[in-house]
Amino acid sequence: MSKIHLVNIKCGGCEQGIISALQKQGLKNIKVDVANQLVEFEGDYEVAKKVLTKLGYPEATSQQAKSLGKKAKSYLTCMIGRTKK
Repeated sequence: MSKIHLVNIKCGGCEQGIISALQKQGLKNIKVDVANQLVEFEGDYEVAKKVLTKLGYPEATSQQAKSLGKKAKSYLTCMIGRTKK
């Protein structure tokens, strides 16, 4: 089981968006811990990191974690995730 500490996870909408996107890439057993900004999964770590960064949830230790653009993108993913509930 791999784990990635992220930034910008705010709610259940974010969680749904993350799970959906990672499942589409073939990752399994995905768990999102909103409170601790943590995603656990089985599958390719680099693929997961790339998908999550594209969604606006970069790894906490990355340069992208400080990007306002990534924060804005995460809000969009959050809203989309809420509508899919």
